[in-house]
Order: sequence, then structure tokens, then C-alpha cells
Amino acid sequence: MGWSSHHPVGLIYSAPQHSYRGYTLFTPNGGSHTYLIDMNGRICHRWTFPDGIGYSYLLPAGNLLLRTGGARAGGQPVMPGAGAGAVVELDWDSNLVWEYRDPMLHHDFERLPNGNTLVLLFEPLPEGLASRVKGGFRGEGESEQMLGDLVREVTPTGETVYSWPSWKHLDPEEDAICFLEGRAEWTHQNALSATPSGDLVISFRQTDTVGIVDRATGDFGWKWGRGVISHQHNPTYLDNGNVLLFDNGPHRPGFSHSRVLEVNPETSEIVWEYQGDPAISFYSYHISGAERLPNGNTLICEGAPGRVFEVTPGKEIVWEYINPIFGPSTRGTGGTRSNSMFRAHRYGPEHPALQGKDLDPARHANLNRLYGV
Repeated sequence: MGWSSHHPVGLIYSAPQHSYRGYTLFTPNGGSHTYLIDMNGRICHRWTFPDGIGYSYLLPAGNLLLRTGGARAGGQPVMPGAGAGAVVELDWDSNLVWEYRDPMLHHDFERLPNGNTLVLLFEPLPEGLASRVKGGFRGEGESEQMLGDLVREVTPTGETVYSWPSWKHLDPEEDAICFLEGRAEWTHQNALSATPSGDLVISFRQTDTVGIVDRATGDFGWKWGRGVISHQHNPTYLDNGNVLLFDNGPHRPGFSHSRVLEVNPETSEIVWEYQGDPAISFYSYHISGAERLPNGNTLICEGAPGRVFEVTPGKEIVWEYINPIFGPSTRGTGGTRSNSMFRAHRYGPEHPALQGKDLDPARHANLNRLYGV
């Protein structure tokens, strides 16, 4: 989309007869709040956490599971790259219910059906491995140390019951870093979720790779993307067994543009694709995501420009919203203010998290006036 300083914000288009009715959850980058808005773009609820909120989603009981912002309590810095001091659970009124703290946490997490939580951490690679990893560049004076990605499953008491060190299942030559990316990290995993059978769904930005990892063996049952996608985000496992993902596209050959793809892991065939018209009109260098809605539509978060929109299977836009809440500049914006967001989610009115909750936007009239809704 264009970056005119005069473009409208808030709800800019709606075709209610074709949309999946519900409430959209998003967290502006660099802030301390998560917002839930209705189909008219009005704020219906807001959560707050003093350590900042980098990304969040709703649990069935109505609590909010989130990773904190870029600093731990007390102001100590955390690792770069969507780093977080903690994964935190808040109740509907923003009271702390549960937390897991580690300065190496980053990007993504998932609450499992057994009550445990999958978390994602940076981990320094074993001595001697980093020098064997191909690709990338290292700036003058930068350390030779390289970070890898570690998946960990923790219990409600914080006990580790499973871990997956990604570097033990990668090839230093085959899984080379994009030559336009730095060597501070090997893979830069930016997504983590589980299939219904418990296998891991992962995304490695640095190596243009998505995959499904067999939980029992740690090996890849499906590994795909090199030469087809570019620095993608947010692969999710669909009910039909396919994988939906946001293909960002910053370093693809030719002009930069983003796509949303549905891929069949059995054949690695792209079975559905959305891109802008013209293609260059839809682009987010980093962050972003997509989710398949119950009515078959797809909710897309074009993260860098703060745009969330819904498209039908026929690729018609039926709902479109621009985040009106601006905060500090973030990676990739290069400006003084940003309305970017990591991901967004849509919840239908029948979703268990919303049952019995007061979603009257009049309770947030001052906020809605402030943001011009």
C-alpha cells in the first residue's frame, strides 16, 4: 500500500454480507497495550502490561497470552529480533495470571492442550559450528558468535519437559543464510506452533524455510521454501492439512512484493495465492501474518504499514482497517513514528474467550474519540 501521510486510518472499507463477523485483536509495536475492535473499527476492550506487549492472542478462557516488549522488568535489555523478557498470561482485567521469564525469549509461543506452553529462545551455537554455516555477511568488528533457535516446552511451574535445538537438524551448507542478511543468527525463527498431532510448525526467515518437524525424532517431515519464498512469516497448519503463510518477499529476484500462500505439504504445491493488484501495492518487509477464518475467508496482517484486511477465497477484499495508533519507529520503518503490528487475529462472537464479556464500545468512548472512530 502507499505511505501517504494523508491516507485514512481506522476502518476504511467493509462489506458485511461477505465478512466473517467478529472482533479483531492486534497489538501496536512498541507499546504496552493490546486492543480488541469490532467490525466498525471501534475499540471494545484494551489490555495493558507495564513491560510492554510485543504480540498476543486470546486463550479459550478469555485470558491474553503475550510476549513482553523489548525490555525486562527493571529495564534490562533483551536479545534483538522481536526479543522478549517474558511470556505472560493476563486475565480480562490485565491482572497477571502466569509468567515465564528468560532474556533469550523471542517472537512466538503457543499454549498446548495439556496446559504446557511452547516457547522460542535464542541459544549460542556450539563452538565450531558457526564458522561452517554458509552465507550471510558480518559487519566490521562484529563478534564471530552466532545464535541458533531453541524450542522449549515448559509446564505451568516453569519446568522444561521438551526441547528442540534446531541446529542439530540442519546442514551448514544446505541451510545457508541469505547473502543479504547478517550472520548474528543462523535461522531467525519467527514462528512456532503445533499441529493437532503435536508436531512443530516452524519458519526460518534467514534461510527462506518453513517446515513441519516430527516431535518424536526432531527431524523434518516437510521442509520447503528455498528459491520460492523470501523471508516469510507465520506458517499455520489448516484443518485440511495445508499450510498457510505470509511470504514477505524483500529479497526475491525482481521487484519486492508480498504474497499469502496456501501450500500442500504432501506435494509442496501452492494451491491458493493472494497478492496485490498491482502486485507492488501489497508489501511488508518484515513481521506480518495470515489466518484462515471459519467462513473460508483469510485475515491478512500487512504488518509494517499497520494494515489488516479480509479477503474471500476469490481474493475480493471485504474488510480493511489501518491501525490509527502510532508509536515509536520500529525496524524497517526508518521514520519517527510507526503503526506497525506483528500479527492480528479475528474471533467470532461465539468464541469461548468472549462469552459473558462486556464488549460495549461506549466503555471506551474516550479512546475511540482519540483515534477518530
